[in-house]
Amino acid sequence: MSASTFPFPARMRTELKIDTVLLTIVLMLLLGGFVVLASASISISEDAASNPFFYVERQLLAAAIGTIAGAVCLFIPMQVWRNLGPLVLLLGLSLLAIVLVPGVGHEVNGATRWVRVGFMNLQVAEPARLCFLMYLSGYLVRRNKALREDFMGFLRPMLVLTLACGLLLMQPDFGAAIVLLATAMTMLFVAGARIRDFIVFFCAAVFAVIALTVAAPYRMKRFTGFLDPWSDPYDSGFQLTQSLIAIGRGEWFGVGLGDSVQKLFYLPEAHTDFVFAVFAEEFGLFGSLVLVGLFLALLWRIFKLGMRAHDAERFFEAYFAIGLGTWLGLQAFINIGVNMGLLPTKGLTLPLISYGRSSLIITMICIGLLLRIHHELVVDASPVNRKRGRRKS
Repeated sequence: MSASTFPFPARMRTELKIDTVLLTIVLMLLLGGFVVLASASISISEDAASNPFFYVERQLLAAAIGTIAGAVCLFIPMQVWRNLGPLVLLLGLSLLAIVLVPGVGHEVNGATRWVRVGFMNLQVAEPARLCFLMYLSGYLVRRNKALREDFMGFLRPMLVLTLACGLLLMQPDFGAAIVLLATAMTMLFVAGARIRDFIVFFCAAVFAVIALTVAAPYRMKRFTGFLDPWSDPYDSGFQLTQSLIAIGRGEWFGVGLGDSVQKLFYLPEAHTDFVFAVFAEEFGLFGSLVLVGLFLALLWRIFKLGMRAHDAERFFEAYFAIGLGTWLGLQAFINIGVNMGLLPTKGLTLPLISYGRSSLIITMICIGLLLRIHHELVVDASPVNRKRGRRKS
């Protein structure tokens, strides 16, 4: 595919270099996700809108929007995003703050996490998280020496992230706060932050998480329900017991596509938070291992891209790719762990699989940014550009 034939008004100076392996893995997860979503949501769609493909159609529209947005990002140099770091940070904080304004934020199931944007509700944590990772990547490049040598270099970004987590907890969105904080700490570690700084902040974070869990009765109820869901299978342990029943019914090869019983109004949120349980019931252990393998392949490709960027001394791109990979991997791990009873219940989607239009759109934008990083690395490594670099030196 050449720049002259690419259907965009902005032209690239070189032929577009696409990471076909990364793109193939994403398409396999995305297309497989539509099949799983169609099966998991057919009953609830029929009940909610008299249309068995109601949620699938909405997810398809979100995928189209995300693909267009990702394609636009493919034409924007990464240097532009690096220069926009402070503005992107301001945008992220504004999104988290505006949802808390009465009359602006949209409440669902007791949580105010959405704002109305046109025809859909936007979950502000998704774009805000992307904004913070972009800002943090730029900070790690600008202040790398201070990060390695001075506690204040570590403390400054953590104060910003603490503010962001505080706004998330006010929604409340405990799961999104955990993912953001864990991803940021991984990026700081990769950038060379001192271990003792990590220990201090990690101890403080653990204490804060325990305090928040004990202080909120519903969080404590979720935690105790996770430890022994069968002690209260009709209340605090209901979601988890139904999920475990679904996974158990799948056995080795599953009951077959479309034949899940638990999705028939037994398993709450079967098309969102617990879509993996429906997948495991219909495709069994073998299918579940294939799905996990695809996520591992996706993470391997993203982290490999980050290492290539680091070797090429493109540190902003390296930290950003590591951050995106950690985010997607951690969210998938938490979602699957919750479905299997390994972790307390958290309202996090399974990337590219679960129903969630905000999540899907932002994930597709992330993929577009990763493809842009790959393009720039390939172009920089071309013989022509290497010759130009030697002449300049």
